[in-house]
Amino acid sequence: MTTPTAIRTDFTRTEIVDTAAMDWIASPSGGVDRKPLDRIGGEVARATSLVRYAPGSDFPSHTHNGGEEFLVVEGIFSDQHGDYGPGTYVRNPVGTSHAPGSRDGCTILVKLWQFEEGDTAPVVIDTASADWQAVGQGIERLHLHRYKSEKVAMLRFSDGGSLRLPEESGGVELYLLDGRLQVEGQSLAKGGWARLPAGMAMTLSAPGTATLYIKTGHLDGPVTGPDA
Repeated sequence: MTTPTAIRTDFTRTEIVDTAAMDWIASPSGGVDRKPLDRIGGEVARATSLVRYAPGSDFPSHTHNGGEEFLVVEGIFSDQHGDYGPGTYVRNPVGTSHAPGSRDGCTILVKLWQFEEGDTAPVVIDTASADWQAVGQGIERLHLHRYKSEKVAMLRFSDGGSLRLPEESGGVELYLLDGRLQVEGQSLAKGGWARLPAGMAMTLSAPGTATLYIKTGHLDGPVTGPDA
């Protein structure tokens, strides 16, 4: 099976996906598979994907002409710059290059060609050891990155908890690393991914514990691929 070149390209729609129910699709590099969540373009694309490296697999050295953002979901991801364990958040700005792989296997959430012009700060954060801040009853937040309207963070719910996101959030995208989450009345389990358009207020709540990656403010405008 080849990866389609157009996946969930209407960014005015609400998308909620159970990634556990998706099949893995082989990439051009042996041992590296992916689950595409949204995509505009061919092998060079504006894309959000889960990518799985089999033990001992790697991807050829390449340059990120549109930038790369990723979160290690499980296992240890490696390149010539170091090893990144579960929960590590990385931003490789436009023009950076690396040769990624994994000795023992790993899964990462990857976003390509989604950097604002002028966003040149490299980021590496181990979210497992970073200092989280309480932002409400039963909710903690860890800021990961901010540039102009775009904000990236981790949220951790304990003993329930509810968080209201206003219309001004400029769109919301999230990936659930563990637990269960209610998003506007719809339930997400571990591995759930959701994308909600700009101009939509919403409430996130958890019946128990939950940890998620969340990005806001990045969908308030036209969304195009690398060839646009």
